[in-house]
Amino acid sequence: MSESPLPDSSPGGSASPAERYAAARRRAANPRLTEFAAELAFEMDPFQVRGCEALEEGHGVLVCAPTGAGKTVVGEFAVHLALAEGRKCFYTTPIKALSNQKFADLTARYGAKSVGLLTGDTSINGSAPVVVMTTEVLRNMLYAESPALEGLGYVVMDEVHYLADRFRGAVWEEVILHLPEWVNLVSLSATVSNAEEFGEWLVAVRGDTTVVVDEHRPVPLWQHMLVGSRMMDLFAGDDGGGELKINPTLVRRTEEVGRVHAPWHNPKAKGGRAAGARGPRFKPPSRTEVVERLGAADLLPAIVFVFSRAGCEAAVAQLARSGLRLNSEDEVAEVRRIVESKTRDLPDADLTVLGYWEWREALERGFAGHHAGMLPAFKETVEELFVRGLVKAVFATETLALGINMPARTVVLERLVKYNGEAHVELTPGEYTQLTGRAGRRGIDVEGHAVVVWQPGVDPKSVAGLASTRTYPLRSSFRPGYNMAVNLVDRLGARQAREILEQSFAQFQADRSVVGLSRKVDRNRDALAGYTESMTCHLGDFTEYASLRRQISDREKALSRQTGAVRRAEAAHSLEQLRKGDVISVPTGRRSGLAIVIDPGLDASGEPRPLVVTEDRWAGRLSVADFPGPVSALGRVRLPRQVDIRSPKSRRDLAATLRASGIEAPTRVRRRGSGAADDADLAALRRALRAHPCHGCQDREAHARWAERYQRLLSETEQVERKVAATTHSLARAFDRIRGLLADRGYLAPGEGELAGEQVVTEHGRRLARLYSESDLLAAECLRNGVWEGLPAPELAAVVSCLVYEARRDGPVEARLPGGAVADAVAETARLWAELESDERHHRLDRTRQPDPGFAWTVLRWARGESLEKVITAAESAGLELSAGDFVRWCRQVIDLLDQIGTVVGRGDPVGKAADEAVRAIRRGVVALAAT
Repeated sequence: MSESPLPDSSPGGSASPAERYAAARRRAANPRLTEFAAELAFEMDPFQVRGCEALEEGHGVLVCAPTGAGKTVVGEFAVHLALAEGRKCFYTTPIKALSNQKFADLTARYGAKSVGLLTGDTSINGSAPVVVMTTEVLRNMLYAESPALEGLGYVVMDEVHYLADRFRGAVWEEVILHLPEWVNLVSLSATVSNAEEFGEWLVAVRGDTTVVVDEHRPVPLWQHMLVGSRMMDLFAGDDGGGELKINPTLVRRTEEVGRVHAPWHNPKAKGGRAAGARGPRFKPPSRTEVVERLGAADLLPAIVFVFSRAGCEAAVAQLARSGLRLNSEDEVAEVRRIVESKTRDLPDADLTVLGYWEWREALERGFAGHHAGMLPAFKETVEELFVRGLVKAVFATETLALGINMPARTVVLERLVKYNGEAHVELTPGEYTQLTGRAGRRGIDVEGHAVVVWQPGVDPKSVAGLASTRTYPLRSSFRPGYNMAVNLVDRLGARQAREILEQSFAQFQADRSVVGLSRKVDRNRDALAGYTESMTCHLGDFTEYASLRRQISDREKALSRQTGAVRRAEAAHSLEQLRKGDVISVPTGRRSGLAIVIDPGLDASGEPRPLVVTEDRWAGRLSVADFPGPVSALGRVRLPRQVDIRSPKSRRDLAATLRASGIEAPTRVRRRGSGAADDADLAALRRALRAHPCHGCQDREAHARWAERYQRLLSETEQVERKVAATTHSLARAFDRIRGLLADRGYLAPGEGELAGEQVVTEHGRRLARLYSESDLLAAECLRNGVWEGLPAPELAAVVSCLVYEARRDGPVEARLPGGAVADAVAETARLWAELESDERHHRLDRTRQPDPGFAWTVLRWARGESLEKVITAAESAGLELSAGDFVRWCRQVIDLLDQIGTVVGRGDPVGKAADEAVRAIRRGVVALAAT
């Protein structure tokens, strides 16, 4: 019998008799773990042993450990236990790619008959004792009370920290709250600073749970900065007290280079340059140079995080143009073999539009991109080649850091700022750790390396803060929704459902925060009493006097705002009257002086934004903010029919024309009064102030300062009190508001007989209960109002796409819709949404996202059988930014909702039949390949 890989407690593995006895007792107490450990090719770490022992002893387990530490071993032990005990194990993951990867791993270990896969669009051996699935699939099973739950003994929730995700996080808490009590839960999380708090909540809702926290990285991580061509260590040992010291040589070097060069890009500075910066712009090393530098230092393979799809594609193109080759001839042949096996089912006609040939050539050279816009088959191929060492450099967006097993020797961060869908924001310490955690392959590398590419404006101290911070709290994003509400009412009734919501991690955290807030209110009330005493005046009621002063200040501000609004309105109206060739005066700012109007122009919101060229040859758009009052044309000049403002010569000629016109700018701008001088209310308040007894107090201003402090603290205290009131039972109150809206719309109704006084789910509510979509209630309303009736399959797909598609926020386009039935159905959908949004506003609920028809024409053409090349080309010509991967992803989401619709209305219903036909029409070519 082989020796168990369970660790002994002695250095070097030479155990004392006492230690050997303790190990023998552990083996006797945990025979299943001994079996499992004997099958592993490595010795288990102590934290893995603790988690597995707790699991075998019947406890739930929460394991928090760094990326790459081996948390999944505890999840795999749950699979081992389930099979040994004749029970089932569901292994859940947040993303399909991770589900596919885990399915392949477990199938290789336990055989195809024992392992199944359920990811929404893929169903393989779903009745197997071990099933890998996305978390949403398990949530849906729980609400449907699926027979597959029978015999379930263990649920593994991989990447459970996903419950902080603001879009999908609620699903994790729903599963945890609704799992039968006899199911043992194995929660695997990245390192979070409030693991104990999360563990306490799990104990409260799931019973006995062992929390295992390990902050030790199995492969040490070294932090560096690349300053020009020099790779420099970020830290230079510690200060003797355990605190890491920043490398002083690095600090001096960055300061020297920073004094000479202006930043390459500074989002906070106009024009991308820092205020007062001198010298040439700093150019960081090219991506080719970075990869070559890493190769020379034996730091490949590497993942370079770029944070934009376009940046990933541009990086691969740069390396391709440079002629860089990282693979040997033998490796090229192996790459070609794997690529052909992975993509053999792609239609030949689609290869060009997919960019297949350029993609394959880059892979053969040893580098690739990886982002959400890629075809799934392409992404999976890159992942396999990288793991095999056949791709040495991958340029990736942050999605690569979410669970997929693609560790590298080195991780490079080009920037420490990313676009979050709404704004450019700095990386958090948690994000930095998640990204750099990919560096260092266990069992391959003795150490990992994280490299930040330095640019002027990047402070090594800030990078050190990101690299050394160990506080990454897990915050719940749980909130009730429409589908959740009808399912809870149907299964538990409203009263019990409210109790369930009160048990959520979100409410658990909210209630804890209230304790500190309540203490703050008490302290503030004590301070307010002291302030009241300090502002007491012997001549009269100073609180009353202070109130008059505040009213005067508020009135003055209101009049000023009112006057400013009038001025802005007048300025906007005058700008709208401008015509091409008008000469105007810009009164203030850097662009002050004369300017020629090239194009009057309006922005997307309808605000006037005239395009002008000034006397000093600057070209750009002005706004209302550039004018304190109305603007009028001082004269006109003739302009060529076509004006190219990008041409320096053209701007020079226009400036010369302006100077030759003889038109002069006014010497000053007349400003209107604020309106305060003749306001009757303000005058009355001032008279009352002067007449008040406290106005004559010699200590009036000292009292007034205490009164201002009192008012500030009172406002703050009232705000905290409102927050406490809003926080307590906040989820249950939101649930009540949702039930109110659903009752108004006929999805919930008063119960009768034994259910009198309760709410019950109506026929329409039962439909809603089986629609799992971000726009679930709007989809139910479309079914209820017959919006989709009579639509042929392709047209139905087009209209349904409006409920799932969402244009990327950095590039929305005006949708061009097919006419006829599709246009009518889209218009009716928009009308229903407007009514729903009005109701949501009335009930103080989050608004349902507006339907987006941007993908409708594209999916209609695809469902009608047009080629991928035609569909993608037509989308691009319409201004839709749509990669092949995006196209497949949106098609799969349309398929998912169509499949739900077919299930809800029944396959025999005309709408159900059309939904099934649409699914078959869309699931072809690259879309069908992505689902396998």
